[in-house]
Amino acid sequence: MHRTERADDPAPGNGRVRRWPLLLGIVAIALLIVPIVFVFAAQGNKGPGHGAAPAKVSGRVVGGGAPASWPSWGFTHTQHTNDGPGFGRALTDTTKQPVAQDQAIMGWGADNLEPSPGRYDFGSLDRRIQLIRKTHGTPVITLCCAPDWMKGGTVGKTDWAKLETAPTTAHYADFAKLAAKVAHRYPDVKYYLVWNEFKGFQGQGASLDYLGYTSLYNQVYTALKQVNPHLKIGGPYVPMSSNAPGVGPPSVVNGSWGSVDQTALNAVQYWLKHKKGADFLAVDGSAMPDQAKVHLNEFSELTKFSAVTHWLRAQSGRRLPIWWAEWYVQPTGTTWTDEHLGAVQAAALMQFIRSGAATALYWSPQTTTTGDCSGCLWSGTGSAGAGTPTLTMLQNFTRWFPPRTHLVTVTSSNPAVQVLGQRHQMLAVNTSAHPATSTINGTALALGPYEVRWVSW
Repeated sequence: MHRTERADDPAPGNGRVRRWPLLLGIVAIALLIVPIVFVFAAQGNKGPGHGAAPAKVSGRVVGGGAPASWPSWGFTHTQHTNDGPGFGRALTDTTKQPVAQDQAIMGWGADNLEPSPGRYDFGSLDRRIQLIRKTHGTPVITLCCAPDWMKGGTVGKTDWAKLETAPTTAHYADFAKLAAKVAHRYPDVKYYLVWNEFKGFQGQGASLDYLGYTSLYNQVYTALKQVNPHLKIGGPYVPMSSNAPGVGPPSVVNGSWGSVDQTALNAVQYWLKHKKGADFLAVDGSAMPDQAKVHLNEFSELTKFSAVTHWLRAQSGRRLPIWWAEWYVQPTGTTWTDEHLGAVQAAALMQFIRSGAATALYWSPQTTTTGDCSGCLWSGTGSAGAGTPTLTMLQNFTRWFPPRTHLVTVTSSNPAVQVLGQRHQMLAVNTSAHPATSTINGTALALGPYEVRWVSW
């Protein structure tokens, strides 16, 4: 990993920190007695101990109504994670600024939880939950997938090729009972996603069986609330697939980036109308359209996340916090530098924040080798297995933009430089492959190609 997530007042776990000279007439004296520190000056009232303060609070609050303690910008563990040998530094780096961490109950690193009725195997899931505890993360559990015997398979056997098969209607109650068993075992886990991407709930053609999914959801919801009425439970975790502009049938959610598949929107609306209850509304999706050969501009496409979030909030009457259980920004088959990918990822999270999303969980890439991989949260063991700038980015967003954070008004004179600010920290992202200079709230800031800069006010 070559990218460095820069922060003048970094979140713990950050990489190199560059120091800059103080502004105005105090420079000569300050250089004699203190380390050189860069303070980004903005026009406005004086901020305590930080020179000039940013613009006034905008009245907008992060999280769309979610409590301050809500999980915000974290990641999902997959088949290979930082619990193996050689990842000691990754564990330390992850612990320095805790983030939300999600784990499925079967698959993606967890074995068959109930190979036969009433016979449980919690070993692998115990280890993953303990890993989250060890790194002080906020634990989230995805209630997917189901043991084979719940979906027509052989009792005592696990056919991993059929992992994504949904339980049969006759076994919805058994799956709900298993969910309750999980909740009893991990009383410190308060957040539950019910199922994953409508796996196995496909109807004929391109339709979705949202009636079947909602029936399963309602039984799981009831079972979990009986364990602990304070648990936070959400769905439907349906993919917000989209078509390129001018492709496919029209949809009520559309923009220059294309239009969302109306079937997915119908699934959300049905679930909202027929669910027994919910504490949040979860979806997932890619910024890119389904048509792999159609690619607009990677930064322009990110506005899809805002459009979908706004629609979800409106459909739920702005009562349910919005979760993006997975999100993707890079077209398959493309090769980006670490800096390029980091800039797009940061810009995506800015879209989530501006549009009122409460939570976004990064689907952790994985590698079975000792080398690094693009977008991974920690380097390979051949590179000391340390946290990467992508992990630092999630940590910075978690530290500076958790739910209930008040945003401030930040303006950039250069459209290529995107900005976001709160009372104590500002984020600037150069969306260009070339150096860019912008006047931000009256002060010039120069950024390198695709640079992501965190700056203290």
